[in-house]
Amino acid sequence: MTPALAQRIAVTIGALLLFRLGEYIPLPGVNPEAWAMLTHGEGGGIAGFFAASSAGVRRLAIFALGLVPYVSAAVLVQLATIVSRRLRARARDGEPGRAAMVRYARYVTVLLTALQALGVANGLEHVNGVVAHPGLPFVLSTVVTLTGGTMFLVWLADQITTRGIGNGIALILLTGLVTELPREIATALEFMRQYRVASEQLVAVTLIVVAVTAVVAVVELARRRLPILYSARAIGGRQLHEQKSDLSLKLNPAGIVPVLLASFVMSVLVAGLGFFAGFESSLVAQLRAGSAIHLVLYALLIIFCTFFYTAFVLDPEESADSLGKLGGSLPGIAAGEPTAACLDRIVSRTTLIGAIYLALVCLLPDLLMRFLQVPVYFGGTALLIAVCALIDLRAQFQAELRSRARP
Repeated sequence: MTPALAQRIAVTIGALLLFRLGEYIPLPGVNPEAWAMLTHGEGGGIAGFFAASSAGVRRLAIFALGLVPYVSAAVLVQLATIVSRRLRARARDGEPGRAAMVRYARYVTVLLTALQALGVANGLEHVNGVVAHPGLPFVLSTVVTLTGGTMFLVWLADQITTRGIGNGIALILLTGLVTELPREIATALEFMRQYRVASEQLVAVTLIVVAVTAVVAVVELARRRLPILYSARAIGGRQLHEQKSDLSLKLNPAGIVPVLLASFVMSVLVAGLGFFAGFESSLVAQLRAGSAIHLVLYALLIIFCTFFYTAFVLDPEESADSLGKLGGSLPGIAAGEPTAACLDRIVSRTTLIGAIYLALVCLLPDLLMRFLQVPVYFGGTALLIAVCALIDLRAQFQAELRSRARP
């Protein structure tokens, strides 16, 4: 442990404690006691929705919306770069391009958060006894407070990333998941006690969760390494000898972005059908979570979005051109189109494995509840976020320690 590393750890812990503190500060104009009575009663409507949500949401805190709007905005901006050639060129413009994409994501975050906050304010005004003085002042203060809370969390996550250790967004999301874990376990045990679920089923679900967590860790760490041979060449006045290296490909190169895209498409589809056919229609009911049609369509969307996004981040022709400019080649494969075709074949196979893996992990909780009839309160997206955040944190710790160990 060095003073610099200790300072980075302290910044990270302090920022996460500040995030937890904000989850206990209620929105102005809300009666906490009346709201607590409604949520503890697990009532229907908006109160029941908030009762089943995260701690900050259940307490109607200033951080109630969290970082979800920012994550959604970042995904939308990435999707826009795929569609727009101009944005794609801007995104690939080094550090200025990355800063521009972050700035665009924050603009979209403000818009999304304000719209969600407006919906929350309007919903709370229809809950008797929760809002002391309903009206325009309450709506404006709620929109400003929730939007400011989300943007403050975006700034806080950036401080963790630049001055702390680990990825700020992932660590804040992980903190929210970990702090809710005891409550979720207690809820599941109470459900099993009331409905007399067999202990064998509980053990089976526990073993499945542990096994899936281990599989997620293995897949996220797995790499397909392709040998690259760099021929001898002269650069400037320097002569470089023949060198060997590896091109490392992740089995899941797209991360959780396909899952977020698929969830976004499903929500838009359900909202659109509900708007035209009515939210109580049988068609909308068949697309809700847990139904067979929802499971199949969600899995297909995840697989499609995985291939779609991977084609954007890993272009075989561009990679082949880059290798050719650097004097690199795959052993036994001619440069140019043969190299691009070989890379395309390998990337397609690894992407298929990653797509099936993402679909199974995200659908597993619904499958367990559907076939084993036991409550599973962990989500596939949450599990992916937790494992990836811990892997990234471990990698940064090791890199920091290696850099300090060098003479």
